[in-house]
Amino acid sequence: MRLAEHCYRSIDAIRGPLVFVERVFEARIGETVTLVAPNGQRLEGEVLKIDTKQVLIQVFGETSGLDLEKTSVTFHDTVKRAPLSRHCLGRIFNGSFEPLDGAPMYIPERWEAVSGAPINPVARAYPREMIETGITAIDGLNSLIKGQKLPIFSSAGLPAQQLVAQILSQARLPGTGEFVVVFVALGLHFNEFNFFRNTLEQMPNRFVAFFNLAGEPVVERLLAPRLGLTVAEDLAFHHQMDVLVIISDMTNYCDALREISTSREELPGRRGYPGYMYSDLASLYERAGRLRDRPGSVTMLPVLTMPEDDITHPIPDLTGYITEGQIVLSREMHQKGIFPPIDVLPCLSRLMQHGIGANQTRADHRDIANQLYQNYAKGRELRKLATVVGTDGLLEEDRKFLHMADEFERRFVHQGEERRDILQTLDLGLELLNEYKRGTL
Repeated sequence: MRLAEHCYRSIDAIRGPLVFVERVFEARIGETVTLVAPNGQRLEGEVLKIDTKQVLIQVFGETSGLDLEKTSVTFHDTVKRAPLSRHCLGRIFNGSFEPLDGAPMYIPERWEAVSGAPINPVARAYPREMIETGITAIDGLNSLIKGQKLPIFSSAGLPAQQLVAQILSQARLPGTGEFVVVFVALGLHFNEFNFFRNTLEQMPNRFVAFFNLAGEPVVERLLAPRLGLTVAEDLAFHHQMDVLVIISDMTNYCDALREISTSREELPGRRGYPGYMYSDLASLYERAGRLRDRPGSVTMLPVLTMPEDDITHPIPDLTGYITEGQIVLSREMHQKGIFPPIDVLPCLSRLMQHGIGANQTRADHRDIANQLYQNYAKGRELRKLATVVGTDGLLEEDRKFLHMADEFERRFVHQGEERRDILQTLDLGLELLNEYKRGTL
């Protein structure tokens, strides 16, 4: 540790958000720096790379006012930290933690490094208890559990943003306890930004939001999720709240990671993404969890768009290795006018069994979910056969399965903007099953 700040005027080159500084004494990876432009503009940055002659800095903001001769660079010997306080509730910030809602910045109670403190595996408590999203296809068949990380896999053109807005406004705990949503939106277009702002304005002050627009620096796209997670950890483990973190869209995050990696001239991995993308994503996702003998939890719902609808693309592929299941949106369901277009067959919540059942949701939750899955899967299989032989060529029993699958999508999965609590969801599932057994479907 240097115990002193160093100031330099030895910038060798400026390339977009990257600044190259020569003859720097004892810089550290991740160290924060302040750049002062000739017109007095102050910018923050972070050390990305060090070699024998140069230090590479990524700047949080536009570098248009900087020059090579008069711009000063001060190295602070500290890492990037976030200002934390309960007063962040109900506030909206940009990717550099500057207020976007017109209100002044609050006085922080303390500061913490945005890299977070890894949870000791021994101190981790097993995820239990359900968080209600208000979405029947999720709550009934792929329940989200406190401390879980459950991604939503979408595709271009599907209404993932509308689904996120619905979860934002409808998510809550089935029981008592303080519940907060931390929303991080990455690479938004202006109309999407307005859409989410309008959604947040209709919510009570139980949220914290971070917005990064498509035209803003990509380095802020890498920083915003870490700021959101640092705030979530503070609310969960210092203020005993249950926090749901929604990050949309992680594909924009990974593209920013690739862009920065290319600027640093690193060797590319699969499809041009850096080889360390898995560990980088894990450093975000593994911040979800619960602590033993301590209230509060961080649950994560990242949303990503699968390029070319390819679930084997590195982004969904690596995400699937780290997280505990997935919710998959279907283009076919969307074309049928079903909202949300969740295809329940490839969906999975590996921790669902720890948050449902007697004393949590309802004793028959697991049985209802299993029977709905079984009947719907058989109906979907018979649809393929029906396209060859026609519906009239099927047995009477098979036509019942076919009809059951149609009714399941039309009444159970499709719900529009309606909110359904878990008891309404289970009652609807039971009603479908009883109608099928009575042959009245």
